[in-house]
Amino acid sequence: MAEQENMTLIVFSGDLDKALAAFNLANSGASMGMKVDMFFTFWGLSVIEKGGLEKGKKSPMQYMMGLMNRGGADRRKLSKMNMGGMGTHTMKGLMKRFHMLSLADSIALAKEQGVRFLACTTSMAIMGLEEKDFIDAVDEYVGAATYLSLATEAKVNLFI
Repeated sequence: MAEQENMTLIVFSGDLDKALAAFNLANSGASMGMKVDMFFTFWGLSVIEKGGLEKGKKSPMQYMMGLMNRGGADRRKLSKMNMGGMGTHTMKGLMKRFHMLSLADSIALAKEQGVRFLACTTSMAIMGLEEKDFIDAVDEYVGAATYLSLATEAKVNLFI
């Protein structure tokens, strides 16, 4: 029997189109029997945030960054042609029309298929985020060394 192939994805962007692409690849890999690990770092953390805006232990700068980049799958915007939200609204309408999963549904499907979500602790510290700020689907809170260890064992490594 062949050994299971591994895929890692670094999710660096919180843009809707890029997050959708990351989850499309993760879900495709998982459906093919691959072990898939997604490492969310910097702006990519916003995809797996709950989306609240608690001050907590954040510095004023961290609070302002959170205000400008509110987390949550439903708040993601297009990287291009957003046009004050009109482009994002149009894209979501087209996705529904052509029976494409929403980002929230793609996240749920990934969890059903066993995709592991890893949140970068270094980026969390910079942005003033804590474990309580993330959706329950996050499997581990880890550093770059953990990602690199997984990546050395993977056949496919992607940066989105």
